[in-house]
Amino acid sequence: MKLILASASPRRRELLTQVGVSFVIEVSDVEEVLDDTLSPELQVQSLALQKAQAVAAQHKDGLVLGADTVVVDAGSLLGKPQNTEEAAEMLRSLSGKWHQVMTAVALVDANDTKHEWTSVEITNVKFRDLTEDDIAAYVATGESMDKAGAYGIQGYGALLVERIEGCYNNVVGLPLQLVAKGLRNWGINLYEYKEVQTQ
Repeated sequence: MKLILASASPRRRELLTQVGVSFVIEVSDVEEVLDDTLSPELQVQSLALQKAQAVAAQHKDGLVLGADTVVVDAGSLLGKPQNTEEAAEMLRSLSGKWHQVMTAVALVDANDTKHEWTSVEITNVKFRDLTEDDIAAYVATGESMDKAGAYGIQGYGALLVERIEGCYNNVVGLPLQLVAKGLRNWGINLYEYKEVQTQ
C-alpha cells in the first residue's frame, strides 16, 4: 500500500527515511488554526486528522499520514511564531520550566476514508534558565520560525533543553513508535515496509 505523507516538514521526512520507509509527499492545504474551545490533545488531533483527510480526498488509494505538533506551556498552546518578537517571547515563557510537546498522528485510508486512526504522543521537556543573550542568539539562527514553541531540539535548540521525559522523536516532530502502532491497523510492519512506493 502506498504511503502518502501529508506534511512539508523536512524533519518528518527525515525520521521516516531513517527507518527505511518509502513514501510520497503531498502537502495538505489545511490551515493550521487552533481552536481554544478544545483541549490541547483534541486540538492537535483534529488538525492532524484534517490534514490527512484533505489529502486522502484527492486519491483513490493509498494510506495518508498526517501529523501536527504543538507545545503546551502551563495549559496554553504555542504554535509556530509569526515573527521574531513572538519567537523570543515564547522562549522567555519556556525558560527554566517544564512544558509538554504533543504530536498527533493521523492515518486515513484513501480507499475507505471512514477507516482512520489517530493518537497523540506527549513528551515533557525542561528548558534551562535562558538569558536574553541566549534567546537573541537562538532566534538569530532562524530555527524558531517554522517550529511549534519556537525551537527545534534537533538543531541549536538542543542547547536550550536541560532534560526530557518521554519520546525524543516526538519533540522532533514525529513519534515513530506511534506511527508504527497505527500502521499495524493496516497490517503494515515497518521492519518489512521497504518497497519503493510510487504515485
